[in-house]
Amino acid sequence: MTDSPPICDYEGSNYQQIFWEQGGRAYEDLAEQAALKKLLPKHGKLLLELGAGAGRNTPRYEGFDRIVLLDYSRTQLQQARQKLGNSNRYIYVAADIYKMPFVNGLFDAATMIRTLHHMADAPLVIQNVRDLLRQNSVFILEYANKHNLKSIFRYWTKKQAWSPFDRQPVEFVELNYDFHPASIREWLYEANFAVERQLTVSHFRLGAVKKLVPVRVLAGLDQVLQWTGDFVQLSPSVFTRNRAIGNSAAAAPDTFFRCPACKHLLEDTPPLLTCDNCGTTYPVENGIYNFK
Repeated sequence: MTDSPPICDYEGSNYQQIFWEQGGRAYEDLAEQAALKKLLPKHGKLLLELGAGAGRNTPRYEGFDRIVLLDYSRTQLQQARQKLGNSNRYIYVAADIYKMPFVNGLFDAATMIRTLHHMADAPLVIQNVRDLLRQNSVFILEYANKHNLKSIFRYWTKKQAWSPFDRQPVEFVELNYDFHPASIREWLYEANFAVERQLTVSHFRLGAVKKLVPVRVLAGLDQVLQWTGDFVQLSPSVFTRNRAIGNSAAAAPDTFFRCPACKHLLEDTPPLLTCDNCGTTYPVENGIYNFK
């Protein structure tokens, strides 16, 4: 991979409204809510929500004192801020996930839901997340699973060319990737994560089924099946709970941001953060830190 992998940018998008609110995804939303509830720690101090978007999942992290919402799109973060408000509990950060502006060992939990599938270099992203976590922290990762029943059927009936059994990611649309579960586990292990639990989610993601069966019935059935993920992963979406292992020191007191350009510590001085080392400046506009 190159030093600067391409970014999928949702700037100017009404993704939350079009995809979730108007796109018939109520079943998937409830299924993901149930999975998060099973995997989330009950309490925590500082959680990093990677690919937070417009804050769809943010209210579900109720046990955490503070939450950092990170997204590349300022539009998405503005929508999240309108939804969640100006509470000091939330910190809104626009940044490149490959060059995150935080000191190592800062967070005691992180989540990445419906985000990894846009990552051209998924192993690098997973390693970057590990660097930011304290030892024994929890990382909840959701990924798009190429080894799902629909893909297997389509491959066997020669309706798709790529193999769901191959461990390499498949880019089915530009900057949209499906991953093999074995590769995800391997990358997590290499980044010093221990996979504690796997849940299969959205088993009934078929238009015809969703039209025939009430949303809450489908979501209830999905909950019943989610536990099977520890044994076999055949659903289009998989959630994993991963524990940060190995040696990692906690961030020094009173440190938070670092310069994405040179890694030097930054003082939190809104409305403008200036790096004393390289001189790069980062504005804070409408409550959003802009490190892009």
